[in-house]
Amino acid sequence: MNCWTSNTTTSYMSVTCHYITDFKLRSNLLDCFVVAESHTSQNLAQELSRVAKEWGIQDKIAACVTDNASNIVKAVNDILKWNHVRCFAHLLNLTVRSSVHQTEIQALILKVKSIAEYVRRSTVASAKLREMQLQMGQVQLRMKQDVATRWNSTYFMMQRAIEIKEPLVSTMALLNPLLPALTPEEWDITKEVCDILKPFEEVTVEMSSERFVTGSKAILMARGLQRIVAHRQRNPSTHEPVKGMVNFLAADLEKRFGQIERVRVLAEATLLDPRFKKHAFVIERNAEETVSRVVGAATHAATPTLPSTEEEEEEEEEGGTTVNPPSEPVPQFWADFEERVTTLRPGVQNPSTGAMLEIKGFLAEPLIPRKADPLEWWRVRALVYQNICTVMKTRLCIVATSVPSERVFSKTGQIITDRRNRLSPSKVRELVFLNANL
Repeated sequence: MNCWTSNTTTSYMSVTCHYITDFKLRSNLLDCFVVAESHTSQNLAQELSRVAKEWGIQDKIAACVTDNASNIVKAVNDILKWNHVRCFAHLLNLTVRSSVHQTEIQALILKVKSIAEYVRRSTVASAKLREMQLQMGQVQLRMKQDVATRWNSTYFMMQRAIEIKEPLVSTMALLNPLLPALTPEEWDITKEVCDILKPFEEVTVEMSSERFVTGSKAILMARGLQRIVAHRQRNPSTHEPVKGMVNFLAADLEKRFGQIERVRVLAEATLLDPRFKKHAFVIERNAEETVSRVVGAATHAATPTLPSTEEEEEEEEEGGTTVNPPSEPVPQFWADFEERVTTLRPGVQNPSTGAMLEIKGFLAEPLIPRKADPLEWWRVRALVYQNICTVMKTRLCIVATSVPSERVFSKTGQIITDRRNRLSPSKVRELVFLNANL
């Protein structure tokens, strides 16, 4: 879920759901409505509870993914008591933005931004830049400008400046020599910063999908970024600002993702993904604890609900066979053998043993290719691993980010425009719902 304020200063909340049916990941918008009251934890919790009750899913929620705002975190964790997952993309955004806000790096970004603003604002500068690109035999590319709410827009702006460095420098020298120019060292630093941020952008894109399984990738992606940054630390830059940025990234990644293997629903999703299983875990103990929890959940799912006394009596009256006749006493010399093999016979296997055998068989199978569809793998083996397959459907449906809700607001912004600013909230709600779900 996510919140957004329109250009009419009306505050909206969107709630999306993600689930597995026929071994395909599906997404739907449940509601996009006005939050008239203040955004307190209690009010947000009431709205989320209302949506869940309207759709009859209050007992089917595996996890709720939101941003890092304290009010929504408290609403989900403390009031609703749902499993809460912090948006992976939002955490990455906080990490990267903090790292580039260091004094020297930020000063460099402001220089690039001032150049981008000048070129985009001036038709003469834009035309001259295109002319210089043609003269140098380069593809005509426009400057990009960053957006305060998206860290990757800063990365794209700096990356574009690197791509058109020569024609850009020539254009600025001819048209506006008074505008602060980047020194050769600053160009080198800009390139290094882009190289460092590139994996963060790639991970953000990978984790923002709603058509593919993403929750099971969170641990792997976090550990991957930590290893990349650690490699940068072992091979430090010659530029002090870059060194400081890398050290900050390492510390902040550890702060925000150091305990990600302890986030239960993400750990269980990772274990049940046939591409990763226990191999995505760095700490063996976390992997083993996750196996135990999955076995427990599968056992619970496999345990049949015993009929009540009234139900038993009704079945007996209807000729049912719920009540078994008393078994014959076992001779003493067979007692030891019978005790040891009882759980191995089909039909008398207890749920706990069945779940344990399934998880052992699942973990023993080879990993499938990274680009393979884990849900297709489960579709083929659903009958082999029936109990843990039930658990899988409540774990691999978890998305890693709240980006799907944010995409709803992109559509909402196209509906509520300056020329359509008198649409009532109820009409907006209906239009957005149809747009998202049809």
